[in-house]
Amino acid sequence: MTIKQWLDNATQDAERRGLPDLKPLLETLARATSALRSADWNADATGETCDGPRRQGHTEVD
Repeated sequence: MTIKQWLDNATQDAERRGLPDLKPLLETLARATSALRSADWNADATGETCDGPRRQGHTEVD
């Protein structure tokens, strides 16, 4: 399911339930989710990358 599909479904559900005030909140959640999904999660606060030495608990996923 894409974010757009989710937003369309959630908006329709809110309208069916008589909750039109939820629409701006759902749109904000969709934008935030999209931003998180597109974030560069390879960046590491320690300066190491996934190509660097393995840390305890760090595994690479292929």
